[in-house]
Amino acid sequence: MTTPNSPAAPPSGAPESDKIDGAVLKIASVVVLGAIMSILDVTVVSVALPTFAETFETSYAVVAWTMTAYTLALATVIPVTGWAADRFGTKRLYIGALVLFVIGSVLCAFAWDITSLIVFRVVQGLGGGMLMPLGMTIMTRAAGPERVGRVMAVLGIPMLLGPIGGPIIGGWLIDAASWHWIFLINLPIGIVALAAAVKLLPKDEPSPSQAFDFVGMLLLSPGLALFLYGVSSIPEHGKGLAPEVVIPIVIGLALIVGFVFHALRKDHPLIDLRLFQNRQLTVAVITTTMFIIAFMGAGLLFPSYFIQVRGESAMAAGLLLAPQGIGAMVTMPIAGRLVDKIGPGKIVLSGLPLIALGMFTFTQLTATSSYALLMGSLFVMGLGMGCTMMPLMTAAMVTLKHEMIARGSTLMNIVQQTAGSVGTATMSVVLTNQMTSHGLSKDAAPPTDPSSIGQMLNDSAASFGNTFFVAFALVLVTLVPAFFLPRRRAAVSTEEVPVMMH
Repeated sequence: MTTPNSPAAPPSGAPESDKIDGAVLKIASVVVLGAIMSILDVTVVSVALPTFAETFETSYAVVAWTMTAYTLALATVIPVTGWAADRFGTKRLYIGALVLFVIGSVLCAFAWDITSLIVFRVVQGLGGGMLMPLGMTIMTRAAGPERVGRVMAVLGIPMLLGPIGGPIIGGWLIDAASWHWIFLINLPIGIVALAAAVKLLPKDEPSPSQAFDFVGMLLLSPGLALFLYGVSSIPEHGKGLAPEVVIPIVIGLALIVGFVFHALRKDHPLIDLRLFQNRQLTVAVITTTMFIIAFMGAGLLFPSYFIQVRGESAMAAGLLLAPQGIGAMVTMPIAGRLVDKIGPGKIVLSGLPLIALGMFTFTQLTATSSYALLMGSLFVMGLGMGCTMMPLMTAAMVTLKHEMIARGSTLMNIVQQTAGSVGTATMSVVLTNQMTSHGLSKDAAPPTDPSSIGQMLNDSAASFGNTFFVAFALVLVTLVPAFFLPRRRAAVSTEEVPVMMH
């Protein structure tokens, strides 16, 4: 049901407005194309890191900056996206982000050394960072509050398939052609996405009444970038107290805290922290943060186990992870429809136990664990994932008024980006410490006799299992905030929303 004061409501409150029509599906297809490019690019490049190190004759630590630079560019540009969407209009900005991403991709393909590749990855990340929050804004506005669960389910597909399809596509392109094609593949996809965006995205009227918060940008964007840089440096330096880790984290946190005080005093801040006066959004943010730390951290471990312990190629590891994506595709459309009818609480509380059940199998890993059991567990996790990720996004977005949607989607994307970085860094550190405790440090000479090799593989598998137990425990803890999610159909534009307005 809709309320009279909801600008985001569809023109008619009739029952048929609940159905996803062709116009919304066309808009969704444009947004999914952009999201696929942005998300795939994170995982496709991870497969190419050894190739970069060999081609440009440099160390793994240096080529890892091709990943870090892209991530930091995402974190830097996301906070500006909400204001820019209001100022220039979502369609115009989305087209601009696509153009910037495609230009960055082509530049990456023609990089002549590792430095130029890192710089061009920043250009690519600046475009890619705007695509997801803008896509969420466009789809939420197009669908209206009655259908937001189902369109979020559509947007969730590339978020799930990216980590699975990335290693497969990246490995195939590098083997069949060259590393240049992991970037050039974005050119034809980008051209199609641009043409579709120009033709299919609805025109929207910019509302440039709010002045740009330059002080907020100077505090939040560098703050996020420095914090994430410090966190992502923890695995490289092996401990959290290294100056290269502590200094950027402390400065980044100081800038973020400064932004909080600034935002609470300013009428139109870069990110409106008054959004947290909406209880449902706050609960959804807390649940999402804890869930992504656990799930994204575990996502790093799955392919690493198959590659390091079982000796699989990157492409084979990607194929072994496919059941997770299949499971998510089974439940995600169903969950999207149910969220619109009964609210997100019941759906998320059914998804998290499925994820925990599937992940428990990985806490018992050995060097010879049954592939059938592991793939079945991944499928169960995928079923749970389809009931969790996008329902949480829906819970956060559904109560926001039309004019607050851009800021809300920007906030949720910042939460995802930060929590994902914290999760991968946390699991990397735990795994490194587990490996060290089993005498498997990187500096140790590899064993040569069969019995020693077998013992090393068993110790490696045990290290992965213990690390998965941390992720498993975090999933269980996530049930606590999830318990407070609404368990009935959300009331759109509740009485809490006007409090958020200035």
